[in-house]
Amino acid sequence: MGLLDSVLGAIGGAQGAQGGGGQAALINAVIGMLANQGGGGGQGGIGDLIGRFQQGGLGNVIGSWIGTGQNLPVSPDQLNNVLGSDTIGNLAQQLGLSHGEVAGQLSQILPQVVDQLTPHGHVPEGGLGSVTDLLGKLMQQR
Repeated sequence: MGLLDSVLGAIGGAQGAQGGGGQAALINAVIGMLANQGGGGGQGGIGDLIGRFQQGGLGNVIGSWIGTGQNLPVSPDQLNNVLGSDTIGNLAQQLGLSHGEVAGQLSQILPQVVDQLTPHGHVPEGGLGSVTDLLGKLMQQR
């Protein structure tokens, strides 16, 4: 079973009757945060996410996800502070979930995805790639 299947299964269990649309939106949001967006206005990919964690005093947390050791946890409140209330709120609206539910699910999913996309303990020069690249990598993980 690939990481994508595991993540979708975990989200499905957490959402109960929310259905596949919410799962896809949350996965798309995570992939969008990590992908090289290359252009105006969007997230700056993994580099931007690392910067946000460092600015929020959580550089060691995201560093543990990228590194080869054990992943440090991130709380929903910490994630809300790093990503911003607007980002979490927009996702909550898209998914039809509460702000807290989205932050809680992201706090479980984001460390796993970052860890799996950086198996050699570092971010490749040039970032992680496009959304398509990342989806392909996640589908290949076993």
